[in-house]
Amino acid sequence: MTVAESTDLHSPELLRVRVVEWQAPGPVAKAAMPMSGIEAMRAIRDGVLPPPPMAKLIGFRMAVVDEGRIVMELDPQESLENTIGLLHGATAAALLDTAMGCAISTALPAGQTSVTLDLKLTYLRPLSVRSGTISAEGKVIKLGRQTSYTEGFVRDGKGNLAVHATATFSMIGEEPKVK
Repeated sequence: MTVAESTDLHSPELLRVRVVEWQAPGPVAKAAMPMSGIEAMRAIRDGVLPPPPMAKLIGFRMAVVDEGRIVMELDPQESLENTIGLLHGATAAALLDTAMGCAISTALPAGQTSVTLDLKLTYLRPLSVRSGTISAEGKVIKLGRQTSYTEGFVRDGKGNLAVHATATFSMIGEEPKVK
């Protein structure tokens, strides 16, 4: 008899519930509209603006805001695991897409933003709830008028590199002042 046969995998003792609350994103976007990107990122970090719904869903927070650089942090939860007990790869992808996109935002004036064109991740080591606080860093490599390029890193609680990423973003709105 296997473990699956001897255990009721649908028993109430194995049930987990997670409630997620978030603020409607439309009014937040409207409030952020007159802010430069770095002002908006700092307002999210400092709790002046609520974080986006995805951040609340996954449970990550903005920890560092510098021009051209963002660091997100996540205390991993069981709800993000796959059936083999590791964090699902989409967790790192969401963290990196957000951190890299927000890093671009820190260099943009009010009225301009970007959207992801491509995202390439290389998974170097698995992550789990035992990994400690996970950090995802996004850095601007090249800020352009039409497209911008970023690099990202996910590290476990001991600072070990777990995921490396690169991404290309399409610029939307007013043209940035390229340095």
